[in-house]
Parts: sequence; C-alpha cells; structure tokens
Amino acid sequence: MDAAGVVVRGAALAATLALAACASLPLPPARPTPTPATPTARYEPVAGRTPEVVARLRAEPAPAEPEESPAGNPQNDEDVQGAQGYVRIGSARFVAADADAARAQARHLARGVGADRFLLYAPATAGGEWSAAYYARLRLPFGAEFRDLTEAERAELGADGVCLGVVIGGTPAAAANLRSGDLVLRFNHLALRDKAAFQALLQSHQGRRVVLTIRRDGAVFDRLVRLGTLDDVNK
Repeated sequence: MDAAGVVVRGAALAATLALAACASLPLPPARPTPTPATPTARYEPVAGRTPEVVARLRAEPAPAEPEESPAGNPQNDEDVQGAQGYVRIGSARFVAADADAARAQARHLARGVGADRFLLYAPATAGGEWSAAYYARLRLPFGAEFRDLTEAERAELGADGVCLGVVIGGTPAAAANLRSGDLVLRFNHLALRDKAAFQALLQSHQGRRVVLTIRRDGAVFDRLVRLGTLDDVNK
C-alpha cells in the first residue's frame, strides 16, 4: 500500500474511533417540558367561620356531596339562603376554562370547607375569574348578623345600639320575628352601647330568655327572645 493509502486509512480509523468515543459519552439529561401552572382557588372564610369553627358548630354532619343552589344577585342570595336556615361561611375566586370546570372546582372546595351548598357566579367579563359562595346550617344561639350604628343613625335616634342584618331561618332571632334592618336599642331594658357589648351579652345569656327593645319603621317595641346554646342542636 502506498503512502497515500496509509494516510486515508489512518484518517478513516481516527474518525471511527472519534465517533465511538462520542457514542460512549452519556447524553445530557433532557429538560422537562414546562407544565402550565394550575390556578388555585382563593378561599376567604367569613370572620369567625373558619373550617374548624364550622365543623364544631354544624347542626348536622356535612353532606358527602354538597348541593349547588341557583345563583342570582349575591346580596339577595344571602337573604334567601338565610331565610332557609343557611349561613354564609366563606367565598372563593378562581380561574376556570368553562362552566363545567368551574363547577367541579367549586364543588371540590365545598367539600374541603364543610359547606352544605354553594352558589356559583360567572365572570363579569370573558376570561375573568369565577366566584362561589359557600353556606352551611350551623347551631346559632341568636341567629342574626348585626353591626354598629352609623353616626347618622345614632344622631337620628339620640341613642346607641346595633342594627340587625341577615336573620337566619329556624333560629331564636327568626322565632322572635326579628327582621333585617331592625335597630336593637336595649337589652333586658338596659341601654345597649355597641356591637361588642351586644355580642358579650348574647354569649353570657345563652339558654335564657331576654328582652330586646327594637325600633322598626319608627315604632319602638319589645321582643322576647329565647337564646339557644352551642350544645342545643335545635337552637
């Protein structure tokens, strides 16, 4: 073999060895395909109604499958649910591809927070967030929400007190025919100062009959209320 042939064969052998060496080297690990982040629901419990508190105050065991109630206007819906004996325990906002996905996510969260039922609200604009409200039937010694009076209300009345909000059906407040918007001026004939004082009096008088002095549409009258207790499932 002449010198040129030797050179060609040597080059071919070197190339073969180089390819073999490359083939024996470990390949770099493949980069994982990025997975789109799955949006999670942002749940906000009503003050004092965390899942732990709800579990303790339930009137009956949580259902295996929470029901969906028709949704309309959130404020009106809360009044309707309250009249049926259900208390709003929280709300959530989340992103979903469509109504079925939103419903599945809302129902899943309802199980997690111990809700009896939920109401689902569609986004106001395309691509916006869905929202849901969660309700449960709880043991409530009184059964109505309340707030401090505004400055204007106190000036008009010339007195302090509290204003009732949603009255929950099947509770002592409902049995006493109290209504949303009633102003509570006195507790057992003693002037009522504010929301904190009313809350403390309700707690200290659980299981007793109390007299609330109410102002409604300009009329002032007394209502006898038999407060329940946290141990009374029929409150």
